[in-house]
Amino acid sequence: MGVPEERAQDDGTVRGGGGSHADFSGSARGVVQARSVHGGVHFHRSAPDAEPVPQQLPGDVRGFTNRVVDLAHLEELLEGEGGEGSGSVNVAVIAGTAGVGKTSLAVHWSHRIRDRFPDGQLYVNLRGYDPGPPVGPEQALDRFLRALDVPPTRIPADLEDKAALYRSRLAGRRYLVLLDNASAVSQVRPLLPGTAGCLVVVTSRHRMSGLVARDGARRVTIGTLNEPEAVALLRRATRGYRHDDHPAELVELARLCAYLPLALRIAAERAASRPRMPLRELIRDLRDESALWDALTAEEGEESDAVRTVFAWSYRALPGDAARLFRLLGMHPGPDFGVPQAAALTGAGPVITRHLLDALTGAHLLEQTVPARYQFHDLLRAYAVDQVNQEETGEDRTAVLRRLLTWYLHTADAAARHESGLHRVELGPPEAGVVPSSFRDGHEAVGWLTAEQANLTAAVRAAADAGFDRIAWQLHVVLRAFYSHQNLFADWHTTGALALAAARRQGDRRGEAEVHHSLGMAHTQSQQLDRAAVHHAAALAARRETGDRWGELMSLNGIGLLELRRRRLDVARAAFEESLAVAEELGDRHWRAVVLSNLGETDGEREEFERAHALLTEALEVFRELGAEGNEGNALRCLSVAQRGLGRTEDALRSAGRAVALAQEHGNPMWEGYWLLELGRVRLAGDRPEEALTAYQKAAAQQRRLGDRSREARALDGAGEAYQRLGRPADAVDFHRRAAAVHRELGDLWRWSRATASLADAVEAAADEGDGAEGAREAARLRREVLAVPPQPGDRAAARLHERLRAARGTG
Repeated sequence: MGVPEERAQDDGTVRGGGGSHADFSGSARGVVQARSVHGGVHFHRSAPDAEPVPQQLPGDVRGFTNRVVDLAHLEELLEGEGGEGSGSVNVAVIAGTAGVGKTSLAVHWSHRIRDRFPDGQLYVNLRGYDPGPPVGPEQALDRFLRALDVPPTRIPADLEDKAALYRSRLAGRRYLVLLDNASAVSQVRPLLPGTAGCLVVVTSRHRMSGLVARDGARRVTIGTLNEPEAVALLRRATRGYRHDDHPAELVELARLCAYLPLALRIAAERAASRPRMPLRELIRDLRDESALWDALTAEEGEESDAVRTVFAWSYRALPGDAARLFRLLGMHPGPDFGVPQAAALTGAGPVITRHLLDALTGAHLLEQTVPARYQFHDLLRAYAVDQVNQEETGEDRTAVLRRLLTWYLHTADAAARHESGLHRVELGPPEAGVVPSSFRDGHEAVGWLTAEQANLTAAVRAAADAGFDRIAWQLHVVLRAFYSHQNLFADWHTTGALALAAARRQGDRRGEAEVHHSLGMAHTQSQQLDRAAVHHAAALAARRETGDRWGELMSLNGIGLLELRRRRLDVARAAFEESLAVAEELGDRHWRAVVLSNLGETDGEREEFERAHALLTEALEVFRELGAEGNEGNALRCLSVAQRGLGRTEDALRSAGRAVALAQEHGNPMWEGYWLLELGRVRLAGDRPEEALTAYQKAAAQQRRLGDRSREARALDGAGEAYQRLGRPADAVDFHRRAAAVHRELGDLWRWSRATASLADAVEAAADEGDGAEGAREAARLRREVLAVPPQPGDRAAARLHERLRAARGTG
């Protein structure tokens, strides 16, 4: 049967609270609330809290010119057969060659029509043509779901489940979704809403015929500007700087740019920055660059050559330090960057680096997406990569990349110090010249980790590809607490696979063990328990091989928690006993108390209440002496279970009440929501169902906000028990049924069994108030379903549940 507890961490310690994490503030839709107990207690669905409206569109394009015909074609999309009144999802594909202005057109049109989509606008650059890996649909859905106010713990690990949740969140709403730079239909299709009312805009160099044929997309293919439009763009971009340019010279400059908006804007910026230089001289320089480019490159077509020619023309006009930063930025592995990353590449200070970035942005060689964040157009990134390969030696490129990746490693480690209670890997000092960023508090640290999420994954990949294997596996391990707290399963698994291969190439068995342990956590948390067991076993073997006793303690404790989740209680206890022996050998009182507490919890689940009581009492003494109030509160929760089992209900009430009080003193909703579940059970044991309902109501509300579906379902199940005690079985049926459905979906067979058995009792009791025949049949069916799941060895509670069900009427 399944796990008895949901764990926030893999080491059994209690983490300091989700209140400081921005993504742990989901809406309270569907929470349960208790009204006054006078005249009966009942729960109801609350009105939904106001949800934030995502407005992710990039800023509108300054100086957008013409495209009147293309805009008219796009407008027809919302008015034609595939428009608002039809039952289909609106999908517009804007296709065209590189640099032709697809993104500018899509962003400009989206701003024009955004008022028609009041529920919000979502945007992602899928980076289908960047030198690095494109953004996969898993990553895009993860970002969208967070923007849609889905708490991290409610985001599924599986792509299909993510897509289903995304469609559910958009159902009946009006959202505009802009998918920029898609290179394949497979990137786009999981991001399509399931019902009408939304508009999806896709930009791509490909025709996306699969979307047109299968998904009913309408395609608008845009070409280069015509000559008057190109000249108008040049005039608008240079207005206020140049006044006497001859029309024929503007026509010639537009022709040299092949009428491509990207090339035209770069050329216009250079002309505007030299207002006293005659345009004919700039044109002559550009013609010379074009001749040089023709001599050095293979023929790829007029548009391709024009773009590269304009890039080279603008790049060679840069001051030396700005030009070097431009080409070194081509080595940055992720999609965007800030001043600290650019400074790490060059070794320059932040003030100088900021000035250089401003110069590159002014020349239209970089785009500033948000304050202090920059990115390349994919064509310009490719050009920067060409230049760094031509102008920097291989030795210099290696040194620059190592410096940048070292900066990422040590900055991530500084952030993780605020985020993690896990056993950390010591990195040693950074190399000379690397100055990692620091963080004032956990909120700032998590904000940085979130903003850099894609870059950090790319950094692990870049380190592995470049042969910096130690950086690759250490960066993954540094990030494991962030991945754990935010449920970032796609990145966790991706970087874990890269890190494990890197540690193996390096022959670093300790590194392998750390990565295996991390992947064991990842698979445990994503309910892939068999795979988790493989990784935890591999970590334990490597740690024993290398004599890493601290690591062995962690692995044994992790295996115990995994088996507790599997509800293989005998196996869990054996693992904890081994972990305890290592903790005693190492003389670490805190970790000895942590493992004692885990042992006590296991014995409580095994209904070995006397032994559980003794273990937890000993652990509590240490936690109180050390001032570890989070661990103290969790141990009090477990102690309450043992005291209930011993019939010491008043003692249990004091223990559970003190645990909840500690959570409230710390202002920690995660602790409070969890420990309230035990307070509810104690109140039921003391025949106080009205007070139990109050505890379960508050617990359900907390868990809903935190996004913990398992614990929310436990609160609903407890509420169902309270309703049965109050003689209201019809109300109990609804709560037990909802709880059983969630536990089944999560694969928690033990909690599903308990909720389903309680549901059978409630159905039968409710049926007795009527004719009873149909209810009796459903109750018998439910009991048979539970009896089909055999209890694990050593699980007395499950065995007793089966005995009770077999003795119930109608199960034969």
